[in-house]
Amino acid sequence: MLEKKYLTLSKILFVEIVPVAFDSLGARSMATFVKTKDVKIMIDPSVALGPRRYGLPPHKIEHERKNYLWKEIKRFVRLSDIVIVSHYHYDHHNPNETEILENKILFVKHPTENINLSQKKRAAYFLQQLKSSQIHFADGSTLEEGNTQIVFSEALPHGTNTRLGFVVMTGIFEKTTFVHTSDVEGVCLDDQLQWLINFDPETAFVDGALTYMLGYRFLSKEFQKSVENLKKLMEKTKVKDIVLDHHLTRDLNWRDRMREVFDFAKEMGVRVMSAAEFIGKREDLLEARRKELYSKYNFV
Repeated sequence: MLEKKYLTLSKILFVEIVPVAFDSLGARSMATFVKTKDVKIMIDPSVALGPRRYGLPPHKIEHERKNYLWKEIKRFVRLSDIVIVSHYHYDHHNPNETEILENKILFVKHPTENINLSQKKRAAYFLQQLKSSQIHFADGSTLEEGNTQIVFSEALPHGTNTRLGFVVMTGIFEKTTFVHTSDVEGVCLDDQLQWLINFDPETAFVDGALTYMLGYRFLSKEFQKSVENLKKLMEKTKVKDIVLDHHLTRDLNWRDRMREVFDFAKEMGVRVMSAAEFIGKREDLLEARRKELYSKYNFV
């Protein structure tokens, strides 16, 4: 029903940085396509739905949106030369349709080093499914394709500690510098921030803080650290555009919670926005709107 209102991404195919699937577009993902004159890159080609939220399972509309976004992801993967998997959570990798990765150059989070048990098992299964692909471990590595340089961070904590394992952030440099943070959950740690500062991006896609879990899984002091680190990112780099999304846009009040960041960005001449806003689309925070969806569209 809502799907008819959702605008296709096909018209922005030749934009250099394309957020293909993100939470602000309706499902859990940070799938991003980057095109330079030398190479086409897909980062984290997967999409998933959140578990029970507000006591409710994903709505039918969420399932429809996930299916639509997965088709879009596959379309962009087909266009790509290089595919990057930052870690092994299902909203960042899909072990069930690995045929789309055949004949691609893959850079993946190391499957046995700096990894927790859950992701280690998922990595092993994922890599077993792959065929006809060149597989490289991303952690701390660098790749050059023509004038394009791709730089990967060392394994960094998935969040404020290592309970959920580690992720690899991606930096891409050609005419502009772009970073994709993966799942660092708001850049709360100094090591996460320092890598971003060292890369000095002009455009940063940052997975925001877990404000929808504020007070029980995400502490107020951690949230404030995220805010301060985002301000430091603006102070200490040449960043001009920051996309805040993923965890953050599971919260309908995310803009109010990030008011300090928006105000500081205005002073610094930096644009802060969701992935949807970055490509001129309306935000559709379906997971955060789950109660509303069941109230308005209570069909099976």
